[in-house]
Amino acid sequence: MKTLQKTIPIIATKSLSKSFFDGNERLPIFENINFQIELKETVAITGCSGSGKSTFLNVVSGLEKPTSGSLFWNGRKVFSNQDHLFTKLRGQILGFVFQSFYLIPELDALENVRIAQKILGKNSLEDRKKAREVIDQVGLSHREKHLGSQLSGGERQRIAIARAIVNSPKILLADEPTGNLDQNSAESILDLLFSLNKNNGTSLLLVTHNQQFAKECQRHLAMEPEGLVKL
Repeated sequence: MKTLQKTIPIIATKSLSKSFFDGNERLPIFENINFQIELKETVAITGCSGSGKSTFLNVVSGLEKPTSGSLFWNGRKVFSNQDHLFTKLRGQILGFVFQSFYLIPELDALENVRIAQKILGKNSLEDRKKAREVIDQVGLSHREKHLGSQLSGGERQRIAIARAIVNSPKILLADEPTGNLDQNSAESILDLLFSLNKNNGTSLLLVTHNQQFAKECQRHLAMEPEGLVKL
């Protein structure tokens, strides 16, 4: 009988907890979360404001350290004794799309995308070609020489997505990526994220308040006081 090979989750957590402290008072944000997302999977997390959704995304992306518990990227434990490999590993595995775009207004679209490459020391002609290719993939090749300040909100988010995918990550983490956009632009951005999942095989972990967008993902979880609950 043929044995099925077990796949390694792109992101996995074990008893992951995060708290903040106000003097001697501990303020728990989330506690003991066990979670995983597989290659090519789409997962949405919803919940009320202040429930810890964005903090959870910040922790699993390595932007913040957990208070306790373990985090794994592609089977490798994060925040271990090999933290000198942290930045390179994150750049190879994760792409992050923020609500606020975070483009540098004085740089053109191409150079904003190339920031993600330069962090990993990628500065060849081939790397520049790849940056142009992902700008074309998000439908903005005609805007690559325009400054970040000259782009519309929807265009800025598309360039932010191009920046997030230029290093071919295995997963995109998206924190309210349509929160600053009108309905038409928001739907266009979500269509783009799902097309990247379908065509590139990029996993998607989406934090959103939009229940309809969440229902389009393969799994829909809610951040509740007891942790992540399947809907």
